[in-house]
Amino acid sequence: MTASRGIAVLGATGSIGRSTLDVIARHPERYRVEALSAHSRPGELAELCAAHGARLAVISDSGQAQTLRDALQSLNCPAEVAAGPEALLDLVAMETVDTVMAAIVGAAGLGPTLRAAELGKRVLLANKEAMVIAGPLFHRVVAQSGAEIIPVDSEHNALFQALPADFARRGLAASGVRRLILTASGGPFLDTDADALAGVTPEQACNHPNWDMGKKISVDSATLMNKGLEVIEARWLFDAAPDMIDVVIHPQSIVHSMVSYADGSVLAQMGLPDMRTPIAHALAWPERIDSGVASLDLPTIGTLDFHPPDLNRFPCLALAFDAMRAGGSAAATLNAANEIAVQAFLDGHIPFMAIPGLVEDTLEAAAWNHATSLEEIMRADAEARTRARAAVQGKDKVNV
Repeated sequence: MTASRGIAVLGATGSIGRSTLDVIARHPERYRVEALSAHSRPGELAELCAAHGARLAVISDSGQAQTLRDALQSLNCPAEVAAGPEALLDLVAMETVDTVMAAIVGAAGLGPTLRAAELGKRVLLANKEAMVIAGPLFHRVVAQSGAEIIPVDSEHNALFQALPADFARRGLAASGVRRLILTASGGPFLDTDADALAGVTPEQACNHPNWDMGKKISVDSATLMNKGLEVIEARWLFDAAPDMIDVVIHPQSIVHSMVSYADGSVLAQMGLPDMRTPIAHALAWPERIDSGVASLDLPTIGTLDFHPPDLNRFPCLALAFDAMRAGGSAAATLNAANEIAVQAFLDGHIPFMAIPGLVEDTLEAAAWNHATSLEEIMRADAEARTRARAAVQGKDKVNV
């Protein structure tokens, strides 16, 4: 039995955060919750702190700090309160925290995730955007600090499980790896007539057939941008050449990803579509613990289907591959433009099929550079957001 680990959960009120706390609660002898954060939702954050005994509650929206204090007091929870982006950096730096679940969605999670890596913590990486935006920077930081980066996204966690234990030291090619194959469910519109996609509503786009996710990630899944971001993340997580990474559509979401080897073998990680499985693996690695997820019953599943993605139908995936091959700040530009486009769609300002066009236009207008610092990366991110917002403001649902 390992010693009790102190856990901080960034993005505790989201689906990944709640699933993490569910797994932790099953193993009180192994884990103790030290700190929880949320962007807003002070009432929910207070309830989670009270339920799991967190010592510190951080809310990114400083204007809701007093509401959080009042909610904690009403629950007789003694957790301290801190607010703002700087408080997130202090949270991951707590001496009693050795493991950080990085589950803040989007570029907002980059700063605290990178800080946790700098401090040599074990980082359970659910915030794919951090690696997408700053993959080379993370590589350097981890090499210097000795931090453990364990992927939580189901696809990357599957690859992590299917790769040799010493792949990071030896490299993929020397380990006999030929291809990394990420699976994609295809989202809610896999079989929707192409002409009907123009009228897709946010409610329809957020109705994923297999996974319970937040709105932004659900829309990304519907456009396959989520898979595109995962391709870029895999490139940096596993130090893989861009031409080593493939995507296949697998509607059942049972095979979470595969590794193809030089001898013709393909190793796949399989399981029911429940994020508690990769979360439990990341928390306990290299051990295994109960996640609360039922075992896979293949006879009940019956059939597993695979086919290539249609890049004409899902142009966001093609844009992500292009950005990965371009390198530099292209991925940061892609991610930033997509975040603006998705929010504009959710807010009713642009139609669903305008998302890839807005991202492509922003990429074409950007001056990509080989960003080597966090400041340069965030500058590219900010410039892309400015361009994308201007594009949204200058268009409407008729002419986008």
